[in-house]
Amino acid sequence: MKITNAEIVISAVSQKQYPNDQLPEIALAGRSNVGKSSFINTIINRKNLARTSSKPGKTQTLNFYKLNNAFYFVDVPGYGYAKVSKKEREKWGKMMEEYFQTRDTLNAVILITDVRHEPTSDDIQMYDFLKYYQLPVIVVATKLDKVPKNKIDAHLKRTKETFEMEADDYLLPFSAEKGYGKEEAWNLLKKFI
Repeated sequence: MKITNAEIVISAVSQKQYPNDQLPEIALAGRSNVGKSSFINTIINRKNLARTSSKPGKTQTLNFYKLNNAFYFVDVPGYGYAKVSKKEREKWGKMMEEYFQTRDTLNAVILITDVRHEPTSDDIQMYDFLKYYQLPVIVVATKLDKVPKNKIDAHLKRTKETFEMEADDYLLPFSAEKGYGKEEAWNLLKKFI
């Protein structure tokens, strides 16, 4: 898919700020610093629509990116490393929970993980949470270029098994660095937008 128009519409913290144009939405979730912004920038062919940061925990709101005036990517706060207070983390948790539970236009969630490492307990908790709310999940195993070719299959199998992925979920190998998996990502996403 060719993205000719991409803009951040709003950084929302509650339901009353969400866009109300009823366009389909795909949310992006993952640990802080796992590469959500890099995934967005790679897939839409932009250098820095989504800000990448070396400091984990930079995304603290629900960032609604409108693409081709046809659908949204919604970047949610990362979990895991962020050096923020427990109170702040609870606030993010409530904000994300409200979004995932109430948003009618949310069609799927991309859960980004680092293929080099086994999914963490936070990753598993997020996957289980999304499945509980019956949301379609696309697990994007990123940083594929950092794994030796002869070990890729084993790493992907480990990811699938650790999540105990359901048959209707997708596992997508991806590399923002090399652009690997970009076309496959769009083929999948078209089903949800």
